[in-house]
Amino acid sequence: MSLRGDVCVVTGACGFLGKRLVQLLLEEEKMAEIRMLDKHVQPQVLLTLENCRGSTKLSVFEGDIRDAEFVRKVCRGASLVFHTASIIDVNDSVEYREIHGVNVKGTQVLLEACIQENVVSFIYTSTIEVMGPNPRGEPIVNGNEDTIYNCTLKFTYSKTKKEAEQWTLRAHGEVLQNGGRLATCALRPMYIFGEGCRFLLGHMGDGIRNKDVLLRMSQRDALVNPVYVGNVAAAHLQAARGLKDPQKRNLIGGKFYFIADDTPPVSYSDFNHAVMSPLGFGIQEKLMLPLRLLYVVCFFVEILCALLRPVVRVAPPLNRQLLTMLNTPFTFSYQRAEKDLGYKPRYSWEEARLHTVEWLASELPKERERIRG
Repeated sequence: MSLRGDVCVVTGACGFLGKRLVQLLLEEEKMAEIRMLDKHVQPQVLLTLENCRGSTKLSVFEGDIRDAEFVRKVCRGASLVFHTASIIDVNDSVEYREIHGVNVKGTQVLLEACIQENVVSFIYTSTIEVMGPNPRGEPIVNGNEDTIYNCTLKFTYSKTKKEAEQWTLRAHGEVLQNGGRLATCALRPMYIFGEGCRFLLGHMGDGIRNKDVLLRMSQRDALVNPVYVGNVAAAHLQAARGLKDPQKRNLIGGKFYFIADDTPPVSYSDFNHAVMSPLGFGIQEKLMLPLRLLYVVCFFVEILCALLRPVVRVAPPLNRQLLTMLNTPFTFSYQRAEKDLGYKPRYSWEEARLHTVEWLASELPKERERIRG
């Protein structure tokens, strides 16, 4: 099913995933218009998209996703929304009101705009973190959409993404102003890597400061399955095609799907080494402290930060929930997405790794200069 002639909105269009999704839509679909919604749209992003734009109109909308009037204007006349925008925060550095406002209220505003402006399809970019891991670090190996897992989410990011996902899925079947019905679905990617991943740059910077030795924050047996950004973008395109297909719309609508690829399961730290070892980086053999002792240290640091909060907001570099996430086996299958959406990874692990290494190599001199300066 083609999206030819459609008008779509991509929120977070200048983000890590958003840029890749817009590029893919331009390359593979002859859409009438793609509306790029972001707080700020950098001119260099538009320049990189110009070569593949073809006849598709590329429109820029700069503004706040919490602004209902602005969002309705963006959605007017559109048939499809990809909602990739969110605040990502894993170390409690963002105020709760801000992250809830963008991640939850922004999603509610966008869904309401879709209903008022007769947008028929809505695809929400969720995250594996809405699943956990739970504070006890109970593992999941090759889980799927039917896996039952007892989890109390601790990160504000995880909680707000879960709430926004629930709003999205509950909105499936809502009656539009013109009498039609809204179809929604949510995609839960694993940890996304690839060109533009700021987390990889952060780990590389830490390695440079540590004399080109990457810090080990994950035990070797804490296996996860990261997913390449190009494959996540492809999954979004397949979901949009599926929601447009009358035969698939009710099958897909109101459901969530895990999005992974064929990246070999590996710990977070060993994954960093897999993409940075070609650049000359080593990695620590063991955790800097035994895991139990690290939990104790994090506990006292969190207490200290909480005591300081009335005076100054200090985000601990590592907290207990992040330590749990980094050290819990947590892998998932993409078979359901393959079956229902027709999703298949576009890029093999070898291709994804090569593209990521090449990008990191281009960034390495700038990172060294930044750290020296």
